[in-house]
Amino acid sequence: MPLSDKRLLNDIKKRISEIESPPRQAFSKKFPLFKGVIIFVRCSVRQAENFFSLGIGCRRSRKFYPCVLARHQSVLLRQLGESDIRLQRQKVINLKQAIKQLDGLIIPPGQTFSFWHQVGRPSRNRGYVNGMLLSNGKVIEGLGGGLCQLSNFLCWIFLHADVEIVERYHHSMDTFPDSGRTLPFGSGATILYNFVDFRVKNISDHSIQLKIWLTDRHLKGQLLSTTASHKKFHLEEKNHLFIKKNGKYYRFNEIWRETLLGGKAVKEELIFSNLAPVMYRINESDIKKQGYKLLNIK
Repeated sequence: MPLSDKRLLNDIKKRISEIESPPRQAFSKKFPLFKGVIIFVRCSVRQAENFFSLGIGCRRSRKFYPCVLARHQSVLLRQLGESDIRLQRQKVINLKQAIKQLDGLIIPPGQTFSFWHQVGRPSRNRGYVNGMLLSNGKVIEGLGGGLCQLSNFLCWIFLHADVEIVERYHHSMDTFPDSGRTLPFGSGATILYNFVDFRVKNISDHSIQLKIWLTDRHLKGQLLSTTASHKKFHLEEKNHLFIKKNGKYYRFNEIWRETLLGGKAVKEELIFSNLAPVMYRINESDIKKQGYKLLNIK
C-alpha cells in the first residue's frame, strides 16, 4: 500500500476504531433471549420483500445457452485450519441440494438474482445435513453448513459478467490462514438464511444462464448467454496488507474490476474494500516471506 495515501490510511484507521468500539450494538446481542424472535421477524420480512420484488422473470431450463461468458472452479475439500474434515464432506451433500435449484437458471435483462430466493431454506426434509458454519470467527456445526462455498463461487463468476452487485457481505473475520488459496482474500460473499443474501442484477441486454455441477474434486460452473459479449472483465487485488494495532492484527485489501471493450480498458471501479480482524496466530516473518506487507499503526 502506498503509505503516502493518507486518505486510504485514515479510512483504515477509522474502520479499525469502529471494530474496536462499535458505534452501536446489535439488538440480538443486547437481548440474547430474543435472538430467535428477532431472526424469525427478519426472515419473515425478507420473504415478503422477495415475494413482491424478486424472481418474476427468472426460470430454469435444461437447454443451455451456447456462448460461455465466464467459467470457474473451486476445490471441494480443503483443509481450513484445524476444522473437522467430516463437516467438509457433509458440505458436499448440501452443495448438491442447492445446485439443483440453480443449474440452468436463466436471469433475463433487468432481473435480480437472489441466492436465498432461488435456493430456499435449508431443511432436513429437503436433504440438507449439518456442515461447517462460521459464527463470530469460530467454527460451529449447523444445518446447511458449507453453502458459503457456493455463494463465494457465484460471486466470483458473476464479477466476470455485465451485472451489478446489489447485495453482498464479506465475512466479518479472517478465520483461517491461507491454505491453497487461488482467489484474492475477500472476493467472495457470506450468506445466512435469508436476510444475509447475495444478489446481482443483470444489466446487460441479453439473458444469462447458470450452469453448475460437481465432480469428485471440484465445484464447477459457467455463465452462459445466447450471444457472445463484447465486454471482458478483469479482477485485480490492490493494497493487500496486514495491519497491527495494539497487539491485534487485521487484514485489508481492495478488489478492483476493469472493463475491457475490444481489448481496451474503458472502465475501472472499486468493487470491494475488505477489512477483517485476524483470528489465527500471526507469524510476522512468515507474512513477509509470503510477500505480504505489514503495517504498524497506533
